[in-house]
Amino acid sequence: MKTTDVMQRLAGLGGAKWDLHFKAREMAAGGKDVIEMTIGEPDVPVPQSLLDTAARAMHAGRTGYSDGRGEMNLRVALAEDYSARSGRPIEPDNILCFPGTQTALFAVMAGVAQQGDEVLVGDPLYATYEGVIRATGAEMVPVPLRADHGFRMQAEDIAARITPRTRAILLTTPHNPTGSILTREDITDIGKLALKHDLWILSDEVYADLVFEGATFTSPLAVEEIADRVIAVSSVSKSHASPGFRSGWCVGPTAFCDALLPYCETMLFGNQPFIADMTEQAVREGSPVAAGMAARFAARAGRLAEQLHAQTDLRVHRPQAGMFAMINVGATGQTGEAYAMDLLESAGVAVMPGSSFGDTLPGWVRVALTIEDTRFDEAVARIVSHAGTRKQAVA
Repeated sequence: MKTTDVMQRLAGLGGAKWDLHFKAREMAAGGKDVIEMTIGEPDVPVPQSLLDTAARAMHAGRTGYSDGRGEMNLRVALAEDYSARSGRPIEPDNILCFPGTQTALFAVMAGVAQQGDEVLVGDPLYATYEGVIRATGAEMVPVPLRADHGFRMQAEDIAARITPRTRAILLTTPHNPTGSILTREDITDIGKLALKHDLWILSDEVYADLVFEGATFTSPLAVEEIADRVIAVSSVSKSHASPGFRSGWCVGPTAFCDALLPYCETMLFGNQPFIADMTEQAVREGSPVAAGMAARFAARAGRLAEQLHAQTDLRVHRPQAGMFAMINVGATGQTGEAYAMDLLESAGVAVMPGSSFGDTLPGWVRVALTIEDTRFDEAVARIVSHAGTRKQAVA
């Protein structure tokens, strides 16, 4: 059976990265006591008020076809919100609505890159980025994010990888998996390169409402000099603990959104009206759960670092936002992949190898901060105990 080139380009970019996660699920199903720290699901349910709004909208008949750009009431709410956030006017025609950030990013990437082009992406990276780039026929060019720079993308590292084929820079701020946040100075420096080389800046901002105390988030949309070449994507999945509702959007120049609209209409034709009504409420009222999640995730990251630094040779990179923390396991002499499998099989704790997120973290693992406190603290105790056992074995 023959398949198309895009199927071949995406081969191997699906579930293989999550083999350890699936093994942990199998072990748990078989009766093993496994603490799963692999996936970043919100640790609270969808706010009841949003469920009520979606239900009322369905019963009111908001179940028909949508505007291809997305429902106007939602785009107006988003325009007002982004105007306030960025400090410059954003209009409803600057916005397209999608079923989630992933779909928004897939569509936007198709609008900026094609066969023969290159897109620069920080490494480590969210697991689907390579797929959305390669689906267009473009090539992903990794830009190493270094621990000594707090895993923040640096302009000089980008400059070294720009070629005549480069079309876009994909930023993630706050970053998954490291939890780092680009500073305004970082963005300004990156923007100068975009201006010099006529590049798009794509900004995945899905964790913007999960910023920890003491940290500050700046969107590239707020940097006026580059605003006409920035396209931001986001959703309510993380901020409002609503990943299953699949409600996202992109914000960009009107001309770009106009040009992308036929592609969007061919693919999905807007988002569901009843979900748009729910999302409008979410945007207008803000999140009743984001601040609590951010505080809990920050506290868990703090306890993880304190315990591991005090009792083991493992080292934690303290995140500034998001749902994850990174652990450097280099002192064990194992790769992140070998360590994660050993930890799962020996201690019943499932974490993700750094290699699942690119090539620059072979000696790291990613830990989800989203499990409840009792199980989280038990997982930390198991990691500490496992480290002691392995140290004794080496000795």
